[in-house]
Amino acid sequence: MSTALRWIAYPLLFLAGLALIGIALLAIIVVLAYPQLPSLEVLTDYQPKIPLRVYTADGHLIGEFGEERRAFVRIQDVPPIMKQAILAAEDERFYQHPGVDTIGVLRAAYANFTSGGKRQGASTITMQVARNFFLSSEKTLSRKVYEALLAFKIENNLSKDEILEIYINQIYLGQRSYGFAAAAQIYYGKPLKGIGLAEAAMLAGLPKAPSSFNPVANPKRAKLRQLYVLRRMHELGFINDAQLAGAQKQDLHIKRDVNEFAVRADHVAEMARQMAYERFQGEAYTRGLRVITTILKADQEAAYASLRRGVLDYDRRHGYRGAKGYADLGQTDMPADEILEEALQEEPDSDDIHAAIILEASPKQVKAYRRGGETLQMTGDGLKFAQRMLDDKAPANKRLRRGAIVHVQKDSKGNWQIAQLPEVEAAFVSANTSDGAIRALVGGFDFNRNKYNHVTQAWRQPGSSFKPFIYSAALEKGFTPASIIPDEPLVVSAAETGSQEWEPKNYDGKYEGPMSLRTGLAKSKNLVSIRILKSIGTHYAQDYVTRFGFEADKHPPYLTMALGAGSVTPWQQLTGYAVFANGGYRIQPYIVKQILDDKGNVLAEAQPATAGDDSLLVIDPRNAYLMDSMMRDVVRRGTATRALQLKRGDLAGKTGTTNDFVDAWFCGYQPGLVGIAWIGFDQPKKLGNGETGGFAALPIWIGYMEKALKNLPETQREPPQGLITVKVTGPAGSEASELIYKESLPPEPVLPIADPLSGASG
Repeated sequence: MSTALRWIAYPLLFLAGLALIGIALLAIIVVLAYPQLPSLEVLTDYQPKIPLRVYTADGHLIGEFGEERRAFVRIQDVPPIMKQAILAAEDERFYQHPGVDTIGVLRAAYANFTSGGKRQGASTITMQVARNFFLSSEKTLSRKVYEALLAFKIENNLSKDEILEIYINQIYLGQRSYGFAAAAQIYYGKPLKGIGLAEAAMLAGLPKAPSSFNPVANPKRAKLRQLYVLRRMHELGFINDAQLAGAQKQDLHIKRDVNEFAVRADHVAEMARQMAYERFQGEAYTRGLRVITTILKADQEAAYASLRRGVLDYDRRHGYRGAKGYADLGQTDMPADEILEEALQEEPDSDDIHAAIILEASPKQVKAYRRGGETLQMTGDGLKFAQRMLDDKAPANKRLRRGAIVHVQKDSKGNWQIAQLPEVEAAFVSANTSDGAIRALVGGFDFNRNKYNHVTQAWRQPGSSFKPFIYSAALEKGFTPASIIPDEPLVVSAAETGSQEWEPKNYDGKYEGPMSLRTGLAKSKNLVSIRILKSIGTHYAQDYVTRFGFEADKHPPYLTMALGAGSVTPWQQLTGYAVFANGGYRIQPYIVKQILDDKGNVLAEAQPATAGDDSLLVIDPRNAYLMDSMMRDVVRRGTATRALQLKRGDLAGKTGTTNDFVDAWFCGYQPGLVGIAWIGFDQPKKLGNGETGGFAALPIWIGYMEKALKNLPETQREPPQGLITVKVTGPAGSEASELIYKESLPPEPVLPIADPLSGASG
């Protein structure tokens, strides 16, 4: 052999030998490693972690809980455009290769060699499935070998469509979303079947780098990635020129609030989550359980909107408090937008109330930057609320000037205006009076600001809204709606109070002399209520109110109980007032209707007892009817006449205002629907002079009932047996008809109480 041939042959033989050794080593690795590969049971019996989801009674999603936000979708239900986008972005030869794409490997190797560094990968969809389920993300040769072997094993055990289905449901896509169905809902607020070409391309671009290409956090990079996917789809013949051009120009509407659901019911969702967790523990967040609540979408939306409107109206009545703080907008190396976004990072939004930074300010015009890049111009009415803080004489630490952090909101005409987040809190809850099913529940102004559920957790003084329970006790002691009680000053001695002398007063400081129970309740006369309680006995009343669901130890047996000095929650008030509404039955409010598994099987179901069940009867039906009659007068001619704007004759209830205007209530109902509204500060303090239950809380109740009762005809209640109509003469000599218990009928039609403090009753 010539020298020249030897120079050629020996290297070739050497390389061939190395190749044979490599092949032999690879074969040994395969022989030894393949049997040691993990079982594919996790794939062949694929059970994705599906989060706990909470729904309204009429099928609207209101909450989702779990480490992974996921919605499982079958491969046949995935839109073709979504499949094509995924293949174009991740693995164009998926349906041709056996798990490892050798052509792709060679192409990537060549590209990496010529570019001088590792720039491309050749990981197939099957290899990504293997990595996600069985391997770490470390970049080592051994892991790559195992990944390839697992890919081959997966391909030998599952069909291509089964592998793609697992990938589509398992892959992480940012914002805690796993799988394309969940991502479509989170980013676009729509089901996977409803997305278009441009949206599909954006989603398909996420697996490569969910953080970098996240359209919420990095819209510009996400757009570049989407354009790349669209070009690949065009190159592969999945879309034509016109489709490409249209999708490239389309503006995508990305949901900025990724926690937004169809209905604002965060406190309800949290209550449902707690119940599911108590029953199923950690499995509640992975089994795909569905909790069906009792609330209705329309009712919940009405309650949410009315509560926020009531709170904001109160807040505006008490004036603008000024800038929340100030951002340093001086010279820095950071881009202006980044400075502004960083300054707003810790400032919360609240639904339609947004944080902003003032760029320019004068008494006539304010220019502000809103989170996300929008610049706002506000003039005229948009500045009216904050006008005094635009004056040079405003306090320096509150004045609106460049750099001031404020909140803005659109008015009813769509124009931006200066606003502020309220400090006051509120609660509203409503329920069917027949079985206690909660129809709407709003536990506070903003769940994200304050997760405290004021409906179930806030123990507050009920004030005058507690008087109906005292009056109901009096009816059982022989009083009637026509009984006459003096509305006159009263001094209770220190011996009677157990502490110091007490001289209670009426809300308005006025006294009107003798009046009937009916009038006393309608006008919410404190001195009438105190005299009634003193007559029937405080211990009797304390025991009697437990019939309505109140706790005796929360209502000490003192005369102050007549003024609502004890403690209640709105949930308890709901239970109590439902007794009057449904004819004397104490129902148990409930908010979870059913808990279903991922296949729709019922795991738990509420079994509510309903009004009409004699075991639930806690007061005489005649008592309930008479109390209802008296509380209708509260609406017709008493402290709740504002409710007459609803133009219904079947509304009843009672206002409540505590001492020094600390808490304001309205508790009321239509015979089929009871609602409780409360407003006050978390750290109890004065709401302000004139902020009574009828002025601050009643509008919230009206706003809800206006929508909830819109198409419901008036209900007329028939008096129960055992009542009789009599003619009564009032203190001023006027005559009227009144219903009383039949056995209470005296020889004369008038039922006077000459001296209630003596204990005598009519």
